[in-house]
Amino acid sequence: MNKLLRYLGIIIILVGVLLLMFHFFGVIGGNGILATAGIMFVLGLIAYIICNKYFLND
Repeated sequence: MNKLLRYLGIIIILVGVLLLMFHFFGVIGGNGILATAGIMFVLGLIAYIICNKYFLND
């Protein structure tokens, strides 16, 4: 479980990338998707830094 938590930030960032990809290809439109993807980038980066700080020994 700790191994999965260590990569939680990367998973969140990849979901944000998927949202941007869907917006780019026209599957989903609107500025809300862009804002959500941006928020996911920031939260994913913060989660990645924090989780790697606490789960460094695994």
